[in-house]
Amino acid sequence: MSSIDLLPPLLIAAPILAATLPIALGLWFDRAGWSVAAATTSGLFVGAVALANAVYGGERITHELGGYPREYGIELVADEFSMLIVLLVTAVAAGVLAFTRRGGPRGNTFYTAYLLLVAGLLGISLTGDVFNLFVFLEISSIATYALVASGDGPEAAVAALKYLILGTVAASMYLIGVAFVFMATGTLNMVELAGAIPEANTTLIRAGIAFMIVGFAVKVAQWPLHTWQPSAYQRAPDGVTPLIAALVSTASAYAFGRIIVTVLGVEYLAGTPNVAPIVLTIGCVSVLAGTVLAVIQTEVKRMLAYSSVSQFGLVIAAYGVVIAGESETALIGAAIHLIGHGVLKAGLFLAAALVATSYGARTVDEYAGLAKRRPFVAGSMAVLLLALVGVPPGVGFVGKWYIAVGAVESQLWPVAAVIFLSTMLTLAYAARLLEKMYFTPSAPADASRPGPAATDGGTADTDAAAAIRGAGAADPVSIGMIAVVVVAAVVAVALGFAGGTIADLLEPFLTEVFN
Repeated sequence: MSSIDLLPPLLIAAPILAATLPIALGLWFDRAGWSVAAATTSGLFVGAVALANAVYGGERITHELGGYPREYGIELVADEFSMLIVLLVTAVAAGVLAFTRRGGPRGNTFYTAYLLLVAGLLGISLTGDVFNLFVFLEISSIATYALVASGDGPEAAVAALKYLILGTVAASMYLIGVAFVFMATGTLNMVELAGAIPEANTTLIRAGIAFMIVGFAVKVAQWPLHTWQPSAYQRAPDGVTPLIAALVSTASAYAFGRIIVTVLGVEYLAGTPNVAPIVLTIGCVSVLAGTVLAVIQTEVKRMLAYSSVSQFGLVIAAYGVVIAGESETALIGAAIHLIGHGVLKAGLFLAAALVATSYGARTVDEYAGLAKRRPFVAGSMAVLLLALVGVPPGVGFVGKWYIAVGAVESQLWPVAAVIFLSTMLTLAYAARLLEKMYFTPSAPADASRPGPAATDGGTADTDAAAAIRGAGAADPVSIGMIAVVVVAAVVAVALGFAGGTIADLLEPFLTEVFN
C-alpha cells in the first residue's frame, strides 16, 4: 500500500482528530482555534492536491478500511468526479479562514464545529458506501446546525431548529431508501450495488429511489422543500454563511449525482418509468421559483440564498437530462456548475460579510456608493455577479452552456428555455446590486444618526460607523479579508477558461459511466 492510498482516510480522520484540539487548548488559550483550523485546512488542501495529481494522472485510488473486502466493509474511493469536490471543500475551507481571523466568529467551539463540518464534507466526497454516505451527511448536518445556531439572537436558533427538523426528515428519507435497496440487493457498497440492482426486486428498488429523491430534494434545497435554506443563510454568522453556502448543499448535490450515475446507473434509471420527468420537473421548477424569489428580496444574504435554490435546481435539471438523454455533456455541465457555484457563492457571501463588517450594510439599498468606498470589493462582487448570471468568460457561463447543449442534444427544449429565462431573471437581481454599487451615490454620513440595526451578528451602524472611521478609528477589515474576495473573483474567471480542461479530466469517469 502506497502513501497515496492512505490519503483518503487521512483527509477524513485528520479534521475529526483536529476538532478536539480547539476545545482542549481552550483550557489555556482563548484564541487557539483559528491556528489549529488554519494548519489543518492548509494540510488538507496540500493532501487534496497530491491526491488529485495521482487521480488525474490515471490512478484510481481506493482504500478498504480495516482490510475488509468492500462487499462487507467500508471503502473510500477517489476518482475524477469526487476529486473536484474534495479540492473545492479544502480550498474554500482554507480561504474562509482568512475572513474569520479578523471578522469572526472566533470562539474555540466554533472552530471545532468548523473542522467537523469539513470532515463530514470530505467523507461525503470520498465514501464508496451508501450507508456511510448517510453517516457523513449527518456529521456535516449536525455541525452545520451548530454553526447556524451560533449566530446572534433568537432568530439564529429558530433558523437552526427549522434546518434541524427538515434535515432530519431528509436524512430519514434517504436512510429508508437505502434500507429498501439493501433489502433488494444485500449490499451497501456502491460498485457492488451497481451490479446487483438490475437483477434485484424492482418494487423495492423503485421505492428506494423515491425516498432518496425526496431526501436529496430537501438536502439540496429544492422548491418547495427549500424553506430551511434562506433562513439558515441569513441568520448564520457572517463568517459561517460563505462556508455552508459554498459547500453543504454542493456536497449533497454531488452525492445525489453519485447515486444516479454510480449506484443506480443511467441506463437503469432511463428505463424506469417517471424518474427522468420527476427529476427534470423538480430541477426546472426550482430554477424558476428560486430566481423569481431572489428578484423580490431586499436583503442581500437572503437574495443570494434564493439564488442558490435556483442554481442547485439547474444542477438537478442537468441530472434529469443525464437520465432522460443519457447525456455526457449534461453531466459535465453539472460538475462544472457545482464547482463554479461553490466558488461564486463563497466569494459573494464573503463580500457581503465584509461590507456588513465595514458599514453594517445588509440590504440592497445600503450598498449605494460601495464602488467608491470599497473599489476592490465592489469590483470583485461585480465579476462574481456577472459570472453568476452566465456572462462569459465566467465559470457560470461554462456550466450553463454544457447543460443547455446537453438538453438540446437530448431534444429537451423546455430545459433549454428554462435556462435562458433563469439567466434573464438572474440578471435582474444582479443588476439591482450593480446599479446600487456603481450608479447610486451613498447617503452623506451623519455621526449623530444611527444606521439600521444589525442582524446576524453584524455591525449595528452604517453611516455613523463610516463617519467614526473617517475620524481615525481603525478599519475593522483586514487586507486578508479583501484579498480572499478578490481571489474568488479571479478563480471564477480562471475556471471559465478551464472548462474544457475540466471536461477532459472527467473523460475517464464519463467513459466508465456511459460505456
